[in-house]
Amino acid sequence: MKKTPFILSIMFVVFLIVVFSTVFSGPENVDVVSGNGRIEATEIGISAKVAGRVEEIYVSEGDRVTAGDVVAKLDTTTINSQLQQAKAQHQQAKSAVEAANMAVAQRQSEKSALEAALLQTKAELKAAEAHAARTNELAKTGAVSKQLAEDNLTNVESAKAAVNAAKARLTAADATIEASRAQYYSAQAAVSAANATIAQIQSEINDMVLKAPRNGRIQYRVVEPGEVVGAGGRVLSLVDLTNVYMTFFLPASQVGKLTMGGEALIVLDAAPDIAIPATISYVADVAQFTPKSVETQSEREKLMFRVKAQIPENLLKQHIEKVKTGLPGEVWVKLNDTAEWPSDLPELVD
Repeated sequence: MKKTPFILSIMFVVFLIVVFSTVFSGPENVDVVSGNGRIEATEIGISAKVAGRVEEIYVSEGDRVTAGDVVAKLDTTTINSQLQQAKAQHQQAKSAVEAANMAVAQRQSEKSALEAALLQTKAELKAAEAHAARTNELAKTGAVSKQLAEDNLTNVESAKAAVNAAKARLTAADATIEASRAQYYSAQAAVSAANATIAQIQSEINDMVLKAPRNGRIQYRVVEPGEVVGAGGRVLSLVDLTNVYMTFFLPASQVGKLTMGGEALIVLDAAPDIAIPATISYVADVAQFTPKSVETQSEREKLMFRVKAQIPENLLKQHIEKVKTGLPGEVWVKLNDTAEWPSDLPELVD
């Protein structure tokens, strides 16, 4: 009976040795570490470029869509009225162009007639000058009266005046033509402005038909038909299922040993019997406190670095129907490229 306390003391010492060995000996493989995280994917907002009322939403949450698929439409009643008004202004401007063009042609025709009249008055002046010269010579010899010679000189002055008047009318015609051309160019500018307005309104109408920017899955319907959204307001949320990764956190002592593009394995809580291959695609350049949802309270007191493990796109496409975001799991990474994965990790997914 006296030996019982002694035996108990020995057992207590052995227990302490085992505990201290377990706590302070560290993991067997320090070249492979893990961190907790959740599956995430690139999220894209499908937003209205212009303000308006949502008329239709053609997809439901969870639906898969292909790039270019029409997913929603805004009400275009008001803007269609603006389009009709712009088209009417365009037609009015085209009519003004035609009228201005006809006016230019008419003024040019009138100028041609004035040019012909000028040539005629010049010919009459030349004839009057020749006739006056002859009668002047004849008057010197007394063959004709001086009165006739003076009358012929008066006719010359009248012909000169007629020529000057014809030239003035021709100059006025040139000014009229230039004014008509200015009206023509102004009408053409109005047509161009109307075309630009129509193109702008048509572009806005096209923007009111919302299309999927890339392949993915509808995550949320942010609004419902009948609701009004502002310019840039989100209507749907889309996740790109070919850009999936898990974000986790590691301390500086481990992050410094990671290799960008290095191997990683993801084991999901929902599928603990398989490991998903991944690569290190991102390491934050600034440390931060670990989010509450990822680590324990003691771990949140440490500054950690955010790391992303990217799942290969070809693997995601093979299992696209099974890809889901938000699933929790664990990421295993190598701190040494030559390290071996622990033997208790599950088999890789096919």
